[in-house]
This record gives sequence, C-alpha cells and structure tokens, in this order.
Amino acid sequence: QVQLVESGGGSVQAGGSLRLTCEASGSYSTGYMGWFRQAPGKEREGVAAVNRVGITNYANYADSVKDRFTISLDNAKNILYLQMNSLRPEDTALYICAKGFTGRQNFPPLGRDDYAHWGQGTQVTVSS
Repeated sequence: QVQLVESGGGSVQAGGSLRLTCEASGSYSTGYMGWFRQAPGKEREGVAAVNRVGITNYANYADSVKDRFTISLDNAKNILYLQMNSLRPEDTALYICAKGFTGRQNFPPLGRDDYAHWGQGTQVTVSS
C-alpha cells in the first residue's frame, strides 16, 4: 500500500506564501507525483507534477499557478513539496497529494486518471 499524508495547509492573506508537504510511505517506488486541488463546486484539477529521472527533474504546472508555485521531490526521504507564493483567493481549495506510475513517461501529466494513489488533502484558504 501507498500512504500519502499532506500537511502545511492553513489560512493566509492574499500575497502570502505557504509550503505544503506530502509524506509518502509504504510501497513507494520511482515515478511521478503531483498536487491536485479541489474547491467547493469545482472539479479536481491538477496543479503541479514532478518526475525525477536520474538527475533530471521534469515539472509540469497548471497555467493558473505557473510562476507562483514550485513543486519539488525529495526521493531519498519520499517527500513531495509544493511551495506556494503570491497566493490568491482563487487558490483556496483542498490540496491533495497524488502518486502516479513508473515507467510511463518523463514529463509528468496533470490528469486525474494519470494517478493511482491519493492522500486525504490539506486545506488552503486565502483571504483578500
């Protein structure tokens, strides 16, 4: 089994920063990982994803968070991070960590069907 536990969510003012952490345990193997978010009444959307292949990190970001969020993966510690800067009220959502597959591709996808394991999420609330 793969267990994904998120932390680091909270309430911040617009323009503030927050760092989310996802700790992976269990049957963890190399492969891409990502962050999704879901706001009330909206579909779950991919935010950012990362895949480390050798010494190269491949990252993919949704247009809405590009240049504001940074995803990183510590393979040695099995920890996924999401550094969130310049937060906006529209970033308010439940942020969910997800693990994908191995051996598929280098560039990590952002589709919901591209991921196999999901965490419970951590809430991020951004006020105006």
